[in-house]
Amino acid sequence: MKALPIEPSNAPVAIGSRIRAARQSQRMTIEQVADATGLTKGFLSRVERDLTSPSVASLVTLCQVLSIAIGDLFAVPETYLTRAGDAPRISLGGEGIVERLLTSRSERRVQVLQADIAPHGTGESELYAVDCDVDVLHVVRGQLTLIMTNERYTLRAGDTLTFPGREPHSWVNPSAEPTTVLWVLVPAASR
Repeated sequence: MKALPIEPSNAPVAIGSRIRAARQSQRMTIEQVADATGLTKGFLSRVERDLTSPSVASLVTLCQVLSIAIGDLFAVPETYLTRAGDAPRISLGGEGIVERLLTSRSERRVQVLQADIAPHGTGESELYAVDCDVDVLHVVRGQLTLIMTNERYTLRAGDTLTFPGREPHSWVNPSAEPTTVLWVLVPAASR
């Protein structure tokens, strides 16, 4: 079998922002990293701004001090784009509601749902719970009343309510106007 020729790329790889993010997540200053690595503050500053590239030896030392794998600096982030109107429809129950999944079906860390609710649309007749740790409800337009075991919250455009995901609740659009809300579930509700 013949090997395919690989052409080298002269395009610089931007890793500085990832190094800076790793340093900041470790709560370290450039001075602390300089002391730990033996590199100068000026050099580290230029590396973080992608104005210079570290040698392999400097990069290995830097990654050890920052507790990151070298490969993480070069990994392509996994992204998922949902275009307006292309989000798949889902149905979690209720009357007068159109729900769309805005995050990837495979995303397990978080789930974002958009719900367009007709005037006087309602959730389940009995309180229900979602299998997630945190449930965030944000009203984009209109208003929505969230009904919980011992409390009712009337939310208007711009309002956000955060509550435990497994807390029984339901909802109603009490107005004669349509409502749009975003539900953010952390982690994604199990199916």
